Amino acid sequence: IGVWVWIVCISVIGLALVVGHLDWGFSTVKTIESFINSFLRTWALLALFPLIGCLNIRPQIIYRAISILSLQTLILVPITYGLSLTGLEMPLYTSTLMAKIGGNSQRYYAVSPYVIKSGETRLFLFAPWAPALAFACNVHFFLSSRDPDIKWRFIGMIGCAAAIVGSVSRMGIICLVGIPILVTFLGNLTEPAIQITAGIGSFIGGLFGPQLLMIARNLKDSFSGQRSASSRVRSALARLSHRKWEEDAPIWGHAIKVGKGPDVVAKMPIGSHHTWYGALYTHGIVGFIGIFLPIVYTFIELLIKAQRSKVATTALTILLVCILFSFGENLETLAYLYWPGLVVVGMGLK
Repeated sequence: IGVWVWIVCISVIGLALVVGHLDWGFSTVKTIESFINSFLRTWALLALFPLIGCLNIRPQIIYRAISILSLQTLILVPITYGLSLTGLEMPLYTSTLMAKIGGNSQRYYAVSPYVIKSGETRLFLFAPWAPALAFACNVHFFLSSRDPDIKWRFIGMIGCAAAIVGSVSRMGIICLVGIPILVTFLGNLTEPAIQITAGIGSFIGGLFGPQLLMIARNLKDSFSGQRSASSRVRSALARLSHRKWEEDAPIWGHAIKVGKGPDVVAKMPIGSHHTWYGALYTHGIVGFIGIFLPIVYTFIELLIKAQRSKVATTALTILLVCILFSFGENLETLAYLYWPGLVVVGMGLK
C-alpha cells in the first residue's frame, strides 16, 4: 500500500504542475518541457524507485554495490584534497549542451570535485554542491553499514564518512551522529529497556524543561552561526518562498522556479534549498500535501515494521535522513544521487 500512496500522491504533484502552467498561461511547449524536466526527471523518481524496490531484489546486492562505490569515494577524497593544493580553478568542465537539453542549472552538469571558500576546502566529488554530497553519502553510509561482509562494511562506512566530513556540511555531520541514536530508539520501541529509558527521559524532561529548551536554542544559534551567511540566505529563501506562495498562488503554486532570485538570496532560485517551501512555492498547497502525505504514511508503516524487520529498519533510517535533509535541500532534484536508498525504502514497504 505504501508504494501506491507514493505513486498516487506524486501523480497529484504532476497534476499540480500542469494546472499551474495553465493557470499562469504558459505555452503547451513550455508545459511539456517542464513536465519532462521538472516532474519525470525529479518528482516521479520518488515513486518510481520505491516501486522498483517491490521487485524480487535482495537488499544485500544494494548494500554491496554501495560499499564498492564508497571505495571509489574513499580513493577520490585524498586525490581531491591533493588537487585543491594546486589551486586548480573549478569547474574543470561544464557540459553546456547537456544543461540546455536538461533545462536545469549548469551546476548539475559541471565537474567540480571541490570548491575553496574563505580558505576552506569543501568537497563536491560527484555531487553538484557540498550539502548534496553529504546527503547522498549519509544514505550510502547507512546502506553500507548493512553489508554482511565486515571488510566491505567498514570500507563503505569509512569512505562515506570521509566524504561527509570533507563536505563540511553541518546537516551531514548531524545526520551521521544523530540518526543511528534515533533509529536505535525507534526500531526497538517494544523493548522494555527502551520504554524504561523513554519514561526516565520524559520525567527528566518535565523537571528540567526550561533549561533543556534553552540548551536547544543555544545549540540552534551555534549551528546557524557556524556558517551565518548560508543560514541567512536559506532563511531569506524560506520567507520569500512562503510569502510569494501565500500571496500569489496558494492552491496550485507558481509552476516553475525562476532561474535566478534577487540579490538578498544570493541569486538562488526562489523555492530552492527547502523541500517544503519549495513544494508550496512551485506546486501550492496541493503539491505540499502530495509530498507530506506519503512521507508521513511511510514513516508510520516503516516504524511498525521496523520492530521486526531489519530491512524496514534500514528503510526507516533512509527515510529519516531524507526528512532531515528536506529542510535544507530539495529531495526531488537530488533523487538521482540517493536513488539506491529509495529502492530500499520500497523494499521496506513491500
